[in-house]
Amino acid sequence: MSKKPTKADSPLIAENRKARHDYSIEETYEAGLALQGWEVKSLRAGRAQLKEAYVFMKDGEAFLFGAHISA
Repeated sequence: MSKKPTKADSPLIAENRKARHDYSIEETYEAGLALQGWEVKSLRAGRAQLKEAYVFMKDGEAFLFGAHISA
């Protein structure tokens, strides 16, 4: 049997599970963010909230709104 991936093995840091449950996701995009040091540390510690977050596309750029990263 294969073992379950641990948090360190998985490249996924945060996921909006509520959106995946409430909506049918037809298309996904992968993008990078410019983060400060404390934000990286908080994300790795699992202190991110994407429950009410959404992305707005404008002029070929993606803007993240409603995400919360605790210090």
